[in-house]
Amino acid sequence: MSLTSIRPWRTIERRKSRKIHVGSVPVGGDAPISVQTMTNTLTHDASATIKQVLACAEAGADIVRVSCPDVDSTLAMKEICRESPVPIVADIHFHYKRAIEAAEAGAACLRINPGNIGSPERVREVIRAANDHGCSIRIGVNAGSLEKHLLEKYAEPCPKAMIESGLDHIRILQDNDFHEFKISVKASDVFLAAAAYQGLAEATDAPIHLGITEAGGLTSGTIKSAIGLGNLLWSGIGDTIRVSLSADPVEEVKVGFEILKSLGLRHRGVNIISCPSCARQGFDVIETVAKLEDRLEHIKTPMSLSIIGCVVNGPGEALMTDVGFTGGGAGSGMIYWAGKQDHKIDNDKMLDHIVELVEKRAGEIEEGAKSDA
Repeated sequence: MSLTSIRPWRTIERRKSRKIHVGSVPVGGDAPISVQTMTNTLTHDASATIKQVLACAEAGADIVRVSCPDVDSTLAMKEICRESPVPIVADIHFHYKRAIEAAEAGAACLRINPGNIGSPERVREVIRAANDHGCSIRIGVNAGSLEKHLLEKYAEPCPKAMIESGLDHIRILQDNDFHEFKISVKASDVFLAAAAYQGLAEATDAPIHLGITEAGGLTSGTIKSAIGLGNLLWSGIGDTIRVSLSADPVEEVKVGFEILKSLGLRHRGVNIISCPSCARQGFDVIETVAKLEDRLEHIKTPMSLSIIGCVVNGPGEALMTDVGFTGGGAGSGMIYWAGKQDHKIDNDKMLDHIVELVEKRAGEIEEGAKSDA
């Protein structure tokens, strides 16, 4: 029985959307919400780009986007797509030939703005290439690059302008009998983005790619994205997400998963429940958690670990986690296993011991999943 069935206040009713595929990854419908990021290497440096793609995939990225601003970049795409363990999205602006070249090179999806590709014939050529090579398309509307006629009509970027832009672009694809597309309406302003996405969700059944564009650095961008994306995801909107940070793309993946994990929409790796620490702590909580986050990154199995400094909330939190440690003073603390007190361990030995226990518990969970399959 799922937790949402016995705790209805946890239930999120996802918006019903069409399902498409980005390579092997389903997007929309009943598919899990996928996590995307984008490389920031020079694409024509295939080895550097592949290295970054592999790091993002290891962190959990389902899809990785790569910019294709010139011929050298699309020439490198064949090797990048071949070596990538996840589908590659080619980011295209203005140059329709780059989209065709990327499709031929093996891109799983083309991120385009049909309105800036050029003449209807050029759009048809891009769509033909997408059809011929099994590519999907993402329509990417951005508040910072709206069409001139919409800015003249609405005076400034606003939800109505962004929705109208998105629907106009959808019409271009549908008029060419192309339906394997998803759409985004991004803005750096949380209120603008949220309102645009809410209106778009009512106007189309296309899968929606969520993002707060140009959100900022690691701390500020994480907060802004958590507010904007969290609000939309909580209301059931969103089929795939990207957290846009001025930081390593791997950090985008980590933040994206944490947002989804906090809402119970995806489960991957160890969810650490820890206290902020205070004078009651029986060990250095902050340092311990930082070390555990680093040493448990290799665990992909969904599971929970509580690290609490004292007995005020520690035992209660441990009841709900796979493994727990609660500080008890006098240089030692209590280990909890599957919610129950198990044994004590000295503080100076707890770090290695907790890592061993988490690895053991992860193995048990994996074995149980295999036997249930």
